[in-house]
Amino acid sequence: MSIYKFNVKTIDQKEISLSEYQGKVLLIVNTASECGLASQLEGLQELHQNYQDKGFSVLGFPSNQFMNQEPLEGQEIAAFCATQYGVEFPLFDKIMVNGETAHPLYHYLVNETKGKKIKWNYTKFLIGRDGEIIERFGSLTTPEKIEDSIVEALSTSV
Repeated sequence: MSIYKFNVKTIDQKEISLSEYQGKVLLIVNTASECGLASQLEGLQELHQNYQDKGFSVLGFPSNQFMNQEPLEGQEIAAFCATQYGVEFPLFDKIMVNGETAHPLYHYLVNETKGKKIKWNYTKFLIGRDGEIIERFGSLTTPEKIEDSIVEALSTSV
């Protein structure tokens, strides 16, 4: 089992398979533009930019599940992230990350990390080149603190 079996919608509503990212190291993050942690978008973009040529990508999944901190939709989200934080990494359709209505990808991510529900925005999942979860990081773990784990994952072949 890996993340490659899941389909997701891009921010502009195109359905894609996560198998398009096969062989890459990924950092999957639930984002929200009005969250006090939104400044992490800058650090996430920096990681994406610094390591994309080595086979790394950040994948952002906006969610309005925590205190309605993502009121924007689709291209509004993309424009905000690009304008305010220089985000160029892929953003996907706004989803739920907890509960019965959670996106199947997030059901999988939560179940594979001891079933602990997502507590807040900017929870991060580091995915290896094989599509399996390497590590889960809480909301307060800044992108800079994950860099060593990303470098290590990038040095591992499939």
